[in-house]
Amino acid sequence: MAGNSSLGDAKRNKNDEFYTKYQDIESEMNAYYEFNHDVFRGKTILCPCDDPEWSNFTKYFAANFERFGLKKLICTSYAKSAGNRQLSLFEGNSPLYDADKHETHGKLFTLTRDTDGSGIIDNDDVEFNGYLEGDGDFRSAEVTKLRDEADIIITNPAFSLFREFLKWIMDGRKQFAIIGNMNAITYKEVFPKLKNNEMWLGASIHSGDRAFNVPDDYPLDAAGCGIDDNGHKYIRVKGVRWFANIDFAKRHQPMQLDTMAHNLKYNKKLRKKLITTFSQDESDLYYPHYDNYAAIEVPFSECIPSDYDGVMGVPISWLDKHAVNDGFEIVNANDYRKYPSVPIKASGLVKDKEASITLSNSRERESHNICTNPHQENCLHQELTDGISMADVCMPVSLLRSYDDMVARPVIGHIKTYRRIFIRKDKRN
Repeated sequence: MAGNSSLGDAKRNKNDEFYTKYQDIESEMNAYYEFNHDVFRGKTILCPCDDPEWSNFTKYFAANFERFGLKKLICTSYAKSAGNRQLSLFEGNSPLYDADKHETHGKLFTLTRDTDGSGIIDNDDVEFNGYLEGDGDFRSAEVTKLRDEADIIITNPAFSLFREFLKWIMDGRKQFAIIGNMNAITYKEVFPKLKNNEMWLGASIHSGDRAFNVPDDYPLDAAGCGIDDNGHKYIRVKGVRWFANIDFAKRHQPMQLDTMAHNLKYNKKLRKKLITTFSQDESDLYYPHYDNYAAIEVPFSECIPSDYDGVMGVPISWLDKHAVNDGFEIVNANDYRKYPSVPIKASGLVKDKEASITLSNSRERESHNICTNPHQENCLHQELTDGISMADVCMPVSLLRSYDDMVARPVIGHIKTYRRIFIRKDKRN
């Protein structure tokens, strides 16, 4: 397999037992702690599917138990995981050890106190509390009960179960920080929560490329894989992000943006893109308009014009830079459809080739950059009603007013581009 591994490969193959590096956990948790020193104080943290012998989540929170002022750390292991199959010291040295249950039952570990009299609470004080009734699946009643006891859930869930795991957390109304695929941004179960500020991307991973330890039987047939200094196999995985609802400082630091004119004149990255991809004249550059959405194309987040009041299509990676006070809001792409032929999908996000830019005569089309949705709120352009029945243009009102499609995947002059989030200046401010 060429190139880095992807979470998509893991999801398809159900081979998604990746162990997060200690330093990646540390970087993210430090961002929360530096913003609010009491963020973990007096809290119970649950790390589901995290055997303390193998999980760096357990090791990290045990090492920082006193620093954070934690009340309790709860960790469970999943019987079908590779880590669970190996006998740990915590389990093997416990009078509760049962060889008949070792490979078939999940395990429960807790940390609450200094058990060895060392004067500090750390990883040596983790206690094996026995076996779960089932295999430790997070969806089981017994692990759900532990979820309800906890204040915060922090882990790296199985990538193939990300949707279910997030729902499980949200159903419990818990704070959380979990690792997932960047593409999860576009999931219908995820994007509405990002839009409504119920969750956001984390503080520390932006490149999306990280090393994960893998079980001993995992094939090392991808670029960037190997064996670390501790003798553990690892692979590098692309498309990774933290998803969380725990606050940190960078969420309150808006991007420094320039005007449209200055971007077009001085931003070399933007100028090159407009000239090479959109075949624009170097002496007459402009932000292209989509053919079938009333929005302009902004290929890079740094090129968002500070003085533009209209709707813009920006890369989904803009969410990495979106601050709570940056003055922008995410809008529904359906509300900016220009023609009846632009589909509305009740099932979720627009991921197909449904937005386009015509390279020639793009400026002439600006005057016709109009919307068809009669329920659109504060549309910047007039409605296209000439000879078109509104019954043919739009889906039922009940559908339009629900969360539908807020991400488009444009085709620009028959060239595929990444999916776009539609944003505009927040008119509520």
